[in-house]
Amino acid sequence: MKHESIQEFYQRFSETKGTSFTPQFSSIGHFNVFQRSACSFLTPYSRRDYYKISLVLGTGELHYANRWIKVDRPALLFSNPIIPYSWEIHSPEQAGWFCLFTEDFIQHEVRHNFLKDSPLFKVDGDPLYFLNDRQVDEISFIFKKMMHEVSSDYIHKYNVLRNYLHLIVHEAVKMKPTQQFEQHSNAAVKISHLFFELLERQFPIDSPHFHLTLKTPNDFAYHLSVHVNHLNRAVKEATGKTTSEHISSRVCQEAKALLQFTNWNISEIAYSLGFEYPAYFTNFFKKLTGQSPKIFRESVIKTESSSV
Repeated sequence: MKHESIQEFYQRFSETKGTSFTPQFSSIGHFNVFQRSACSFLTPYSRRDYYKISLVLGTGELHYANRWIKVDRPALLFSNPIIPYSWEIHSPEQAGWFCLFTEDFIQHEVRHNFLKDSPLFKVDGDPLYFLNDRQVDEISFIFKKMMHEVSSDYIHKYNVLRNYLHLIVHEAVKMKPTQQFEQHSNAAVKISHLFFELLERQFPIDSPHFHLTLKTPNDFAYHLSVHVNHLNRAVKEATGKTTSEHISSRVCQEAKALLQFTNWNISEIAYSLGFEYPAYFTNFFKKLTGQSPKIFRESVIKTESSSV
């Protein structure tokens, strides 16, 4: 799965707002805070290379790989680089604030590792908290203080901002997380769809210097934040084929295209498809097609030549 970087977030956010925003990095990482008034209608399902805390004032749906929840009242949402999600708005009015920050920012001082290690940012933690009016006022006040501080010229402002982050996390730890997540009506179909989306995003391969990173069911399960056995059952239930069969078939399809339409040598193709050694690729290709890569390429060239 593609990870959205800080730079890509700013590009997407700038397009939504119609104003250019550029991230500023320093030796202590990156931090920024924004109002949510320019939310995209749909935030695509992906991982982010940053942490994010949002005070959501507006309605919508929050989707993970195998569960979702309708956000129909004020909520505090925590997201991290581990768990992919998507957000779909329902109401045209989207208010509140969000802050985003990098790993470096929260690890700058050892005593602040509580942020990263808190249950709010763990894989099996609690990401969403519905708020009452008092809690909305309190969290809103902190975000307003962040907005003021981030634009100040105070030399120690990032220490202050880190303390505000710390305060929000403590406020959430004292709250009761929501337990109202729903399973998707057909979880197997949903997970299978996300699996195929991840699989297809890796192709086509357009450079011999590229190396396929998602190669095994375990790789895909990790990026979807589900157990590999759960992924395998879902894909098998939805398609009748195993996860490994789909991966192998797609890699073989790409191998044929590279052999036919590029002048890359066999080793370059093997490495780009994630094989550690060219011999492993040859054995893989021959098992699925009955031909070695070399013979396949020669037969394609011969066929094309005879048809001219």
